[in-house]
Amino acid sequence: MSLLKPEALQPSPIRSDLLERNYSGASNLAFNEKIKRLNKEGQNISHFGFGQSPFPIIETAIGALQKQAHQNSYLPVQGIPELRKKICDFHKHYDQVDFDPEDVIVGPGSKELILLLLTVFNGDVLVNSPSWTTYRPQAILTGHTAYNVDSSEEDEWKVTVTSLEKVITENDMSYYKILILTNPCNPTGTCYTESELRKLTEVFRRHHVLVLSDEIYARVHYTHSHVCLSKVYPEGTVLSTGMSKWASAGGWRVGYHVYPKELSHLLSVVKSAASHSFSCAPAPMQYAFVEVIQNKSACDDYIKHTTRIMKVVAEFCVRELQSVGVKVVPPKAGYYIFPNFEVIRGQLARRGVRTCQEMCDLILSEVTVAVMPGGPDHLRPADELTTRLCYVNFDGALALAESRKLGLDVELDASFVEDVCTPVYQGIVKLRNWILELKTETIEKQ
Repeated sequence: MSLLKPEALQPSPIRSDLLERNYSGASNLAFNEKIKRLNKEGQNISHFGFGQSPFPIIETAIGALQKQAHQNSYLPVQGIPELRKKICDFHKHYDQVDFDPEDVIVGPGSKELILLLLTVFNGDVLVNSPSWTTYRPQAILTGHTAYNVDSSEEDEWKVTVTSLEKVITENDMSYYKILILTNPCNPTGTCYTESELRKLTEVFRRHHVLVLSDEIYARVHYTHSHVCLSKVYPEGTVLSTGMSKWASAGGWRVGYHVYPKELSHLLSVVKSAASHSFSCAPAPMQYAFVEVIQNKSACDDYIKHTTRIMKVVAEFCVRELQSVGVKVVPPKAGYYIFPNFEVIRGQLARRGVRTCQEMCDLILSEVTVAVMPGGPDHLRPADELTTRLCYVNFDGALALAESRKLGLDVELDASFVEDVCTPVYQGIVKLRNWILELKTETIEKQ
């Protein structure tokens, strides 16, 4: 008999609230494993369901890691001082924000640091909707009530003063609250202006709202005009970011948080929790990234080329889907769009398809295109026909080489997507044509 499956009438060894709230693993990771397995079995699926950088890791990291591969000691829990200093210099260069190395904590990915912050935080958790799939499960795992702050296409899927005030005033909430805000946003690709952040900050201050500002996609902003919340709300922002997206180092697991001086007591407790969990971020990677991020010219070149490639791919995806009536808020950063397929709701209903999950299953079976449903995993209604579409399924090494060969003075266009980012081109065309056929069939029947 399994110890984790007690006999009838016996208590479960798993926390009852996790069972009652249907706590489960990360849906994006499970979906990615499923599609990779199907492709390995011989199915030719256009995989738009997983958001990792398509590019090879920034070149300077490879030599740096080779030089530091011998590093095998346990390091300071907070991260080595050299790296924390270079992180502050990095943000001074890109965000024009001054940070103190003593306020930085480095971990094995920003995900772990978010979990530890929620573990020690005493208050309620607010999560923007649509949202990355991990925030709410982490809130549940750490024993918090998570409140959705809903947004709409009309507001470009952004949290507004009205939506935030509504959630806070309509619920009996704790004195302290923490909003997990993704900017640039996963899964929508939208970004906040400085004016929008300043208006929200008035609400933060009025209602004692701390903000975990997840800015992991900041350097993947297509026009390099990201506004760091720490610049606008310095006393109440915990900046969360890392190397996984802009440097294409997801598997290296180097993330970090920056706390304001006003929350030094909170950082102190998080550091204590870190000492009892991950001990330190990987030693070779920490030393390697000291060298990587101090080379600003190499970082600038890599960022400029990779972001312009993502921009032209994003523009192609938006244009093609909008051409057949799909609603898409054009992204300003990152790897994602959050298209709404409301235009084919009637056609889908006639086939018995009424939820986003059912629609995504149908698209996978009929078009061999994999997209993640919006729905509950992204804190959206199950019957809202939204999806998260990740346009990164192309050969990033080839695209980067071609971009550099052309030079930054040459503007990329749709032909670049067709010729160089071909899997994206083919998958989007398949999806567009399927929608067009559905709409055409309806017209012919009428």
